[in-house]
Amino acid sequence: MIFTSDKDYKSTKKIKQGISKIKEEFEPLAKWIDQKYEVKTLNIIFDYIKNNKSHPRLQICLEHARDKGKFMNNKTYNFHKRKQKEIAEKFREVKSNYEVENKPNWIKKILGFTYKTNNLYVYFTDFESIAKIEANESIPEAEIKKLKSDLNNQEIWEIAKAFSGVTFFLYTDEQLKRYQDSEIHKKWSEQYFDLLKDCDEFKYFKKDYFSVYLDSKENFDTNYDSNWYYYYK
Repeated sequence: MIFTSDKDYKSTKKIKQGISKIKEEFEPLAKWIDQKYEVKTLNIIFDYIKNNKSHPRLQICLEHARDKGKFMNNKTYNFHKRKQKEIAEKFREVKSNYEVENKPNWIKKILGFTYKTNNLYVYFTDFESIAKIEANESIPEAEIKKLKSDLNNQEIWEIAKAFSGVTFFLYTDEQLKRYQDSEIHKKWSEQYFDLLKDCDEFKYFKKDYFSVYLDSKENFDTNYDSNWYYYYK
């Protein structure tokens, strides 16, 4: 679950919206994760890395970015190995119990509807981060152009949204320094937030913590060869 177009994101979004539910066989594991680690699990997805049956993986789709942070190793910025192992072991237990309670399941085995747990790779994603990107990308370009027109400030070169944020570009570095953390900067943040909140279906953006980024065309031209790909790379 990396992009708003990912099927995993779309299926998890339906769960968040109340349109669908997490698969029945994953409910006990989700409840266990939530209780043990004090997080909110929205969805659990099982598949195989590159469709290789020898490399099963389990995606734990958490709701919030702070929840995902609980499964990251602060020293290495990789997933926490102990917690990956704990969840893999619990998944094997839950899977075994589910199969016993739901016998006969020979039809599932014949058709291949079983979850392989040997060499299982557990990883974590969060719904909030992608939902924020979707909200920001949903602001119509016409609204961005109107905002720029309404601001009527000749020192603004461009308003460029990307991912879950937006950058107001001044023309020069001198202008950038003058506006940074000014009252006008705060006002711009409030005005852009007014556009953003209408597209933020799940209200993940908080006004008190939202601020537009400031940069300059001078920096864009000098250090990024006037190239958007290099800038956002």
